Amino acid sequence: MKIYVKVKPNSSEQKIVRFGDFRFLVYVKSVPENDKANIEMINLLSKHLGVPPKSLHITFGRTSDNKILEIKH
Repeated sequence: MKIYVKVKPNSSEQKIVRFGDFRFLVYVKSVPENDKANIEMINLLSKHLGVPPKSLHITFGRTSDNKILEIKH
């Protein structure tokens, strides 16, 4: 399953806003350096979706704010 994510780094709080079935806006506190924001985003989404962090893989947009993630079981 693929999900589409827009990441907002350097936010004052962590939160996830859902826009439909497979679209999310994720606010993270981390800066977008050395994959810190990506790691925080994956951890937040894994808790929100109820899947282990290792099952979420960024397939597009590792260095972009817009990402496509795949959930592998």
